[in-house]
Amino acid sequence: MGGYTLQQVGLGIKRAQFRHHRALDSRLSKLGLSLVQWDALRHLQANPDASLPALARLTFQSDQAFGTLSARMVDRGLIERLDGPGRAVRHRITQKGLELLATGSAVADDVLAESFSPLSRKQLDTLGALLDQLNAPQAD
Repeated sequence: MGGYTLQQVGLGIKRAQFRHHRALDSRLSKLGLSLVQWDALRHLQANPDASLPALARLTFQSDQAFGTLSARMVDRGLIERLDGPGRAVRHRITQKGLELLATGSAVADDVLAESFSPLSRKQLDTLGALLDQLNAPQAD
């Protein structure tokens, strides 16, 4: 019979993600940056006016965890806090943060290129399309 079970496919996705996270954490740490910090910088640049709760969702963290992370990043000079509308606090990436984001993004590109190198361009496009389909918003 053949074919993969849903659990096997799910585990395969998780293993690839775990391998990526370990490699990224290891290589980014040489820059003085964690994977979580790099991801926060990436989402801050892509969503400059996002609220703290929105950034927490984008980075798969709780509001409290992102608040703690952002405080550490402010202390390191990677981001700055700005007053937003009402009681909202907005964050902006600093020049130092932009520089680390660019360097970290090059590291991430290298890690992912190595990881996906066994796949042909066509296979990579197919995988990307399948993941887009899986991650599309579901109708209620």
